Amino acid sequence: MNLEFPCKYFPEGIDIYFENVGGKMLDAVLLNMAIRGRIAVCGLISQYSLEKPEGVSNLEQLIFKRIRMEGFGAPDYFGEYSKFLEFVMPYIRDKKITYVEDIVEGLENGPAALVGLFTGRNVGKQIVVVARE
Repeated sequence: MNLEFPCKYFPEGIDIYFENVGGKMLDAVLLNMAIRGRIAVCGLISQYSLEKPEGVSNLEQLIFKRIRMEGFGAPDYFGEYSKFLEFVMPYIRDKKITYVEDIVEGLENGPAALVGLFTGRNVGKQIVVVARE
């Protein structure tokens, strides 16, 4: 299986990639990274429900292309949250930054919404409205 993407999308390679999928996607990205590219890893969603997680075959690209790959988690930045809100809220108020919510109504639809998160059905933040007041 050829995991390289068409060069027309990034002929110089990918400089920065936010990894949240893992598995085959990470393998494909590694093949297409630019020299000295950077990968920030905060999740591997494709691997969480597997009995045996998939291995990553293209790790040699880290060496060949001198790629920097580093994991991080939200708790590392909790102390910066108030500063972030101060910075980002004016952009949200001015509609320069927008977000998408995928809303389903009723607790009975919660399980299907959860499954949708893992199958790519939802777009944006998934919300289950239990009751409207």
